[in-house]
Amino acid sequence: MLLENNVAVIYGAGGAIGGAVARAFAREGASVFLAGRTQSTLATVADEIRSTGGTASIAIVDALDEEAVTDFTDEVVAMAGQIDVSANLIAYSDVQQPLLEITVDDFLQPIVHAMRSHFLTTRAAARHMIERRSGVILTFGGGGPQTLPGLGGFKVALDAVEGHRRQWAIELGEYGIRVVTLKTGGIPETIPDSVAEKDAITASIASATLLQRVATLADVGNVAAWVASDLARTITSTEINISCGALVD
Repeated sequence: MLLENNVAVIYGAGGAIGGAVARAFAREGASVFLAGRTQSTLATVADEIRSTGGTASIAIVDALDEEAVTDFTDEVVAMAGQIDVSANLIAYSDVQQPLLEITVDDFLQPIVHAMRSHFLTTRAAARHMIERRSGVILTFGGGGPQTLPGLGGFKVALDAVEGHRRQWAIELGEYGIRVVTLKTGGIPETIPDSVAEKDAITASIASATLLQRVATLADVGNVAAWVASDLARTITSTEINISCGALVD
């Protein structure tokens, strides 16, 4: 029970990755507060957690809305007494097109969404974590030198998340708060079955790795739970690379 007696908030918890992280946190003993914009997907994750004996609450929260994020974190603390882990796993609404073809608004959209949501959710959690001089902020995506053509502003958004992580880590370190990013080279389980090229994409992701296998949603959840736990108490201001070697530093 790596996270026993911990309270965790997960933004984007109704998504595939957010749900995997929420389930892993709950399995390891955390009380999880699931935030997102769609009631039905949040309820599905919460029901799965409760069916295995875990504790889960849901809230409709737009992670781009400053007042909504602030109110949500305040309500969690009022109910549970603390926030130990805050994980932001929302999608960035990216439009992927070559830079010579994409509009300015479509290029900037994922960058603005990533920066606004991560800033708001990190600041809201940090204000409560500072009082207890402990806590973990988790983000997902990660930067690095590798990229592909036609991604629009998506890769730029991931790099911006890393700069954001470094800045928060250096300002929150004195309060015992850790800030860490998880990154993968792609998770085939997140590709809808309706995508005709799913098998080819999956094979491409696997072939780019050194281990000739891909990270699964369960892998992401397991690593996230470990990073959020005291077993990783020396780790901050860095990426945890779970790409099976697809992303080489």
